[in-house]
Amino acid sequence: MSDKNSIIICDDEPDIVSLVQKFLQLDNYKILTCSNGKEALKILEEKYEEIVLILLDVMMPALSGFEVLRTIRSKDFYNNIKVILFTVKSFKEDIEKGKELGADGYVTKPFSGNELRSYIKEVLNN
Repeated sequence: MSDKNSIIICDDEPDIVSLVQKFLQLDNYKILTCSNGKEALKILEEKYEEIVLILLDVMMPALSGFEVLRTIRSKDFYNNIKVILFTVKSFKEDIEKGKELGADGYVTKPFSGNELRSYIKEVLNN
C-alpha cells in the first residue's frame, strides 16, 4: 500500500469513532480521528497528502458535515480525497444535499462493520 492510505474518521460520538477505527484498521489504513468539523479541516490541512478518504458525520458541533464537505470541495487540491457522509439522517433530501455538495458516498447508522469496509473499498476503487 502506498504512503497515501490515511482515513479521517470525524464523528462526535467516541464509541462510533472507536468501533469504526477498529474495523478499518483490519484493512491496514492509518486512522486519524476527530470529533468535530473544525478538527477535521485542521487535520486535512496538515496531512492532506496522505489522506485518501474522510468518513464524515453530518450532525456535529462547530461545523456540520455538510459545511465541512462544502469547504473541502471548494479547494481543488482536495479533489482527489473521497468523502463519505456517515449519519443517522437517511432522509432523501439529506442524501441529495450530500450528492450536490460532492459527497462520494453516504452511509447510514446503524451500520455493519464488514459492509462499511466493503463500501469504503468500493468508493476508493472508483
